[in-house]
Amino acid sequence: MPNEKSSPSATDAHSATGAPVPTPRLAIVGVGNCASTLVQGLTWYRRNRTDIGLMHPQVGNLSVGDIRLACAFDIDERKVGRPLAEALFAAPNNSRVFCPNPDDDGAMVFAGARADGVAAHLENFAPEMRAVPDARSNTTSLEQVVEILKATKANILINYLPVGSQLATEFYAHACLAAGIAMVNCIPVFIASDAGWAAKFAAANLPLVGDDVKSQFGATIIHRQLMALAEARGITIDSSYQLNVGGNTDFLNMLERSRLGSKKTSKTEAVNSQLHQPLDAQHIHIGPSDYIPFLADQKICYVRINAHGFGGLPMEVDLKLTVEDSPNSAGVVVDAIRCAWLALEHGIGGPLVEVSAALMKHPPQQMADTAAAAAMDKWIANHVPGPRR
Repeated sequence: MPNEKSSPSATDAHSATGAPVPTPRLAIVGVGNCASTLVQGLTWYRRNRTDIGLMHPQVGNLSVGDIRLACAFDIDERKVGRPLAEALFAAPNNSRVFCPNPDDDGAMVFAGARADGVAAHLENFAPEMRAVPDARSNTTSLEQVVEILKATKANILINYLPVGSQLATEFYAHACLAAGIAMVNCIPVFIASDAGWAAKFAAANLPLVGDDVKSQFGATIIHRQLMALAEARGITIDSSYQLNVGGNTDFLNMLERSRLGSKKTSKTEAVNSQLHQPLDAQHIHIGPSDYIPFLADQKICYVRINAHGFGGLPMEVDLKLTVEDSPNSAGVVVDAIRCAWLALEHGIGGPLVEVSAALMKHPPQQMADTAAAAAMDKWIANHVPGPRR
């Protein structure tokens, strides 16, 4: 169990008067590429004090650099037991390094619960790309995880488990409820958008943001905008697809098609929800296409829209987008974390509807992107903390 004396205090930041100021303290589940990029980013913005690449430089009274780290959980023996700042760069992580010596606030990586967090087919791939279960992870109990969350003074848990980790995600949702902390669910396992889980977090008065984080400027957000624009301009959309390829462990994990049910549902609904006349299942296809190792953390997306315009004449749209996958979600997650913190400060529990609609692919309530962004900005403005005493 962690030594509380070695963990930074939950009030390790200070106001202009020198008084301690509570801050978000993260527990990260899944120390993969997304976690690596997020942690690097927290330090990079703390040191550089720039607004480059941010949708909201400030959320309430918090900048990105104000977010702190409490602990992390993983099942890979190359990461468990190591300081988070070291574990971020252990194999099979292959995201781009832009801050090679990040701060981790003393956070360690603890053995997590395996459950269904590892796809069986990964054993067929090169050792450096496999998730290697640590023996201790098989005996990690809910009580042990809750004890770690409390001892490290975590107040928000970020779920970065692999796609298809239904049981493991539910395990950590239970841990949040037991530990009394907020949850940001970045994967397409439905927690915030599930009525049962939403009710549990509301009853516990704990904030919940989810499900399935959008990219800041990625395939789904661009696809949504193109489809909505075409329809708004009087174009009849006949069919559309979105195909994605990449070389990180997320794409490797998704080769097991049985784990993709919620992912396809999430991405398809995210695009179709923008249309007044949604396409039927036979005329829209959205999902990961293949794993290409040499792409590493690079993601390539192909979008095609088949449509008819004035006079019934045909038109086609073909688009290719190439991005670094993990940083594209980190710019969204830093907003989700700070909104969850505002909700904690104001005693707001249950799904944050406006925040989830703006930042997640499968929120409890879908909105048009512009409407969701405006609703989230209004929500933030209504929950800015007053002056601290």
